[in-house]
Amino acid sequence: MNAVLYLLVALTWGSSFLFAKIGLDGLAPQQVATVRTVLGAITLVVVLLVTRRRWPREPRVWGHLLVVSVFLNAVPSSLMAWAEQTVPSGLASIYNATTPIMTMAALAVLVPSERLRGRQVLGIVLGIVGVLVLVGPWNIVGDPAVLASVPGQVALLGMTACYGIGLAYLRRAAVGSAYDPVTLATVQLTLASGLLLVVAPVIATGPVQLDWRIVAAMAALGCVGTGLAYAWNTRLVQAWGAGRASTVTYLTPVVGVVLGVLVLGEHVRWNEPVGGLVVLLGIALASGVIGRRRAASGTPDPVLGTVRHG
Repeated sequence: MNAVLYLLVALTWGSSFLFAKIGLDGLAPQQVATVRTVLGAITLVVVLLVTRRRWPREPRVWGHLLVVSVFLNAVPSSLMAWAEQTVPSGLASIYNATTPIMTMAALAVLVPSERLRGRQVLGIVLGIVGVLVLVGPWNIVGDPAVLASVPGQVALLGMTACYGIGLAYLRRAAVGSAYDPVTLATVQLTLASGLLLVVAPVIATGPVQLDWRIVAAMAALGCVGTGLAYAWNTRLVQAWGAGRASTVTYLTPVVGVVLGVLVLGEHVRWNEPVGGLVVLLGIALASGVIGRRRAASGTPDPVLGTVRHG
């Protein structure tokens, strides 16, 4: 059963970029971001009520989670949708794999106890090299499509930087000790939904053209990818430990690229999978998967053990 959940999480988070791309066929970027967040919040509220989890009552917790909701949900979902107007969904999924590198860098700045060691610095540097290979600066001059996608690729790096800041802030604020990840994610998405709905009349404008593909894609992106996958991943962490469960990080870009090619007919340049592999190698080095044995599979990793979605 846990192996099935593992595959479901990998497929769900890996396909999020495909569903967002399909949603953009009939919705504006900010509409995609708002709909996915609202649907994800509704789904997790239902899970919260069914499982009889309690809402946090401390104003301090809600205040911290409001900050987290901006960096983990509202802003990155908006950047992702905007970026995928010009960036292929498969490439977007590869960029998403830079999240652990961004998180480790943010932890070093925001959490004094999380000092970077030599191996971690080397892993971050390797991750930066991977990003440069992903961008493929040698293609920018000769390929107008690559040049047009550069702002979107920068936005995707902004997305993962937001994830890193949000996860580091969550660690620093220490709001996760009293509540499980599903409860925290429910509060985050609820607050993010409120923020996005407030600004929707101003920035989520534009004509809406819906068909069954777009409706199904948004339902999958919101209810499953932004909602249920949190609950599934939480069960995996409880059963396998954070370190083992977090290896899903290595599968989501593979799923994203394969679906982009098979479903949308996207073209993959040689530097994109190569750059993605270099980024994943940097993650493995920085997190200790390469270079030393972990003391126990259930030991939470400060980067890979955190929960986020595509």
